Amino acid sequence: MRPTWCIFAVTPESKINLDGSGMTTPVDYREVSKFNHIARNYWDPEGPMRAIHQINPLRIDFVESYYPLQDAKVLDVGCGGGLAAEAMAKRGSLVTGIDISPEMLKTAKLHARECKVKVTYLQSHAEAFATKHACEFDLVTCFEMIEHVPDPIQTLRALSQLVRPGGWLVISTINRTLKAYLGTVLVAEYILNWVPKGTHDYTRFIKPSEVAAGLRPEGLDVKSIEGVVYQPQYKQFKRSTSTIDMNYQLAARKSE
Repeated sequence: MRPTWCIFAVTPESKINLDGSGMTTPVDYREVSKFNHIARNYWDPEGPMRAIHQINPLRIDFVESYYPLQDAKVLDVGCGGGLAAEAMAKRGSLVTGIDISPEMLKTAKLHARECKVKVTYLQSHAEAFATKHACEFDLVTCFEMIEHVPDPIQTLRALSQLVRPGGWLVISTINRTLKAYLGTVLVAEYILNWVPKGTHDYTRFIKPSEVAAGLRPEGLDVKSIEGVVYQPQYKQFKRSTSTIDMNYQLAARKSE
């Protein structure tokens, strides 16, 4: 594996964390603070994460259409309060969830204990974790997180390093389009109040082509991209193979 070189400018929005390997990694602590504040209501299906609760089954079905979850060694990066991690564990995976938010991890651990679901939760981020766990996982997932990091290409590189040869990386995020801005920022935050105001920053949304370009040098090829669209008449989400201009999910396989 070739070495990872991290070059970045330190801004007031970034904090330098030393992971023990000598590599420095920026973490936007304002983003961490946002999720710390909603951690206590994370598992409320009618709370600030209600849309994620509705989308989660679609995410897990998408994952399992590319890699069987039974007995899979899975890493869920940016696991939050454990919604996806628990769902994959219930389907038979050996799941590790990592997140940088201490409050989210407390929520995840408590819920897993109450529901008797076995998930290992650790406070870390992709860049730090990859220095000690490269090529360890059959499947790496990263749901609704890449749009909250200061340097998505650096994070994509780290996610790629965590996948074993022949394994899979599944990412879900938000496309950088006018429709996505109107739907996920204007409507979801300011009209429907689905998520707290300020949750999303349009400038951090990332196009599927940019994700693919970030993964290709790391030996991963995108095999599938699907959209997730909201059906207001039914008040539910559905998977779409033709509409990816808002939320989308992407599956990439690492070469053997």
